[in-house]
Amino acid sequence: MKKYAYSSMFAQNIEGLIKEKKALGYKYEAEAAALKRFDDFCIKFQGDTNKLSKELVYAWNERQPHETQGNMNGRISIVRQLGKYMANLGYDAYVFPTRMHPKDAKYIPYIYSDEELIKFFKQVDACFYISFAPTRHLVMPVLFRMLYGCGLRVSEALMLKVKDVNLETGVLSIYNAKFDNDRLVPMHEELTKHCKAYFKEVHVFSDNERYFFPSANDNPFTITNIYRNFRRFLWKARISHGGRGKGPRVHDFRHTFAVHCLRRRVLEGKDLMVYLPVLKTYLGHNSFSDTSRYLRLTADLFPNITAKMTTEYGRLIPEIKGDKYDPY
Repeated sequence: MKKYAYSSMFAQNIEGLIKEKKALGYKYEAEAAALKRFDDFCIKFQGDTNKLSKELVYAWNERQPHETQGNMNGRISIVRQLGKYMANLGYDAYVFPTRMHPKDAKYIPYIYSDEELIKFFKQVDACFYISFAPTRHLVMPVLFRMLYGCGLRVSEALMLKVKDVNLETGVLSIYNAKFDNDRLVPMHEELTKHCKAYFKEVHVFSDNERYFFPSANDNPFTITNIYRNFRRFLWKARISHGGRGKGPRVHDFRHTFAVHCLRRRVLEGKDLMVYLPVLKTYLGHNSFSDTSRYLRLTADLFPNITAKMTTEYGRLIPEIKGDKYDPY
C-alpha cells in the first residue's frame, strides 16, 4: 500500500481513521488516497480550518466539472467517515447527513445475444500486431474469452499471474478479489486450450510472478486500455453503444455468463436450488441475493422459459423496484 504524508491540522485524525479501518480488515487504499486529496484541499482552503466545520465540508462536497454523481458521493462519504471518527473522539466535527445527494441511477445489465457474441469474438480474433503493444493481438482473444467464459471481473483477469493459471487442471486461482475473497475458477476445456496456445506464444521464458496478460512494460494492461479495445471491437462488430453510462460495458460479459449459465441449466431441467449456490461461489458473490437477481434477468430475457422459472423458482426471484439494478 502506498504511504501518504498528511500535513493538514487533521493529519493525526486521518491517520487514526485509516489505522482503525485497516484493523477492522478493510484495505482502505483508495480511501487513503482520497483523504490525501482532502488533506491537500484543507491546506489550500481559505476559510476556517481550525475544526472540521460545516463550511469546510460543504466546500469539499461541491461537485467538480465532469464528475459523476457516484464519484462525488464517494468523496463525501469518506470525509463523513472522518467526521464521525473525530466526533466519537470528542472533537467538534461536522458530520454530513446521509442521503443528502441522490445516487446515480443503477445501470441495467446488457446481456449479449449468441449472435452478438459470435460477431464480437470474430473482431477480437482479427486483432493485429502493433509495435507499441506487441502482445495486444495475443492477449485480447484470450482475455475476452476468459471474461465471458469464466464470468470474471476485468480486474480479476488483469491481475492474474502465470502461477495463478494452472494449465494442467484448467483452474484459475483468484486472489484478493472483491470483498477480499479468494476462489478457484475452473475453465472450460476449450478455453484451457486457448490459454495453452497463448502461453506458448507469450510465456515460454516467463517466471511465475509475471502477469498472465502483460503489457509492453510487463505491467498488467490497464482497465482503460481494455475498454478502448472493447469499444473498437464493438464498433467493428456493429454492436451499438449507447454512450457513457449506457453500455454495453466490459463488465456485461460477466452478467451474460451468469444469465447464459442459468438459461442452459433451466433448459436442461436442472435443479436451480442446487445450482445457484455453485454459481454464487464461482462468481465470488458475497451474498446469495446478488446471485438470485440473475434469475430475474434470465426470466425477463427469455420468455420461452419464464413460465417454468416462475412456477418452480418464483419464491427465489427477487422483486425489483423499478427497472434499474446491477447485480455483481
